[in-house]
Amino acid sequence: MASILTAFDIASRGLSVQRSKMNVTAQNLANAETTETAEGGPYRRKRVLVSEDTFKDTFHNALQRPDTKLARTNPGHRPGHTLKTGSTVELSAAEGQEVQAPKDSYRLVYDPSHPQADEEGFVKMPDIEIINEMVDMMMASRAYEANTVSISTAKKMAKDALDI
Repeated sequence: MASILTAFDIASRGLSVQRSKMNVTAQNLANAETTETAEGGPYRRKRVLVSEDTFKDTFHNALQRPDTKLARTNPGHRPGHTLKTGSTVELSAAEGQEVQAPKDSYRLVYDPSHPQADEEGFVKMPDIEIINEMVDMMMASRAYEANTVSISTAKKMAKDALDI
């Protein structure tokens, strides 16, 4: 049971990260032509950085935390009581952090008729490649789908185990 709960936890964190990536990519696509922002200058491309969560804990200790609902039930009903002492459940989930491109990250486009053009006729445009953003969105969508499949598979495994 502990491994199924861990699978749910890891997949749900993966869903959150992929949703963040999709949101940031959508913002980038929506602002691909934004030449002036509230901070000044063209829109700066955003991206999501993902890193490994190095937190490791035993399943039993995780259940003992006061914010865990299972910690308030009868200890005999918890799957954690059957784990051997010292066994660990490694949580290799990821956290997503939104990062903006540097201020000098833009491309110059010659368009003297544009209202934001400088005296030489160049406009500072966001350094966003539509094709790259679409590829990022497709990858996030596929990863999101893979996480939903893993949750469905873990649910089916738990159901099949209860049917035995």
